[in-house]
Amino acid sequence: MCNEILRVKPDIVITEKGVSDLAQHFLLKNNVSVIRRIRKTDNLRIGKVSGATICNRPEELEEKDVGTECGLFKIDKIGDEYFSYFLECKSPKACTILLRGASKDVLNEIERNLQDAMCVARNILQCNEVIPGGGCVEMSVSRML
Repeated sequence: MCNEILRVKPDIVITEKGVSDLAQHFLLKNNVSVIRRIRKTDNLRIGKVSGATICNRPEELEEKDVGTECGLFKIDKIGDEYFSYFLECKSPKACTILLRGASKDVLNEIERNLQDAMCVARNILQCNEVIPGGGCVEMSVSRML
């Protein structure tokens, strides 16, 4: 399996499943990093950003399946967790927003507010007609009175 993967000359192999220690050793020996146990949604985003095609078996791999649209792969440790980044992409079509908060409650509130803001931005882009809200009717009536 490793020979099939190395045949297409990747720099990074990303998989939703696990990878054995022996396979990781052979890939690392050939300067290929391995990221394993990635969620399917994250894997699809990485495919969009890098221009890679997701394959189910190593035998199916072809040169055109390897993503070449990212210039830099970086790993940072923030707190106790490691985060991987694909940077300097030619035509980025996905992004990650990293939220940090003092507690879980604060973080959940920040996430909820961000989700609301992103939905508002999406709605404005999809339909460029905006109806004022948030108490503007009451403000107009109070000004008229």
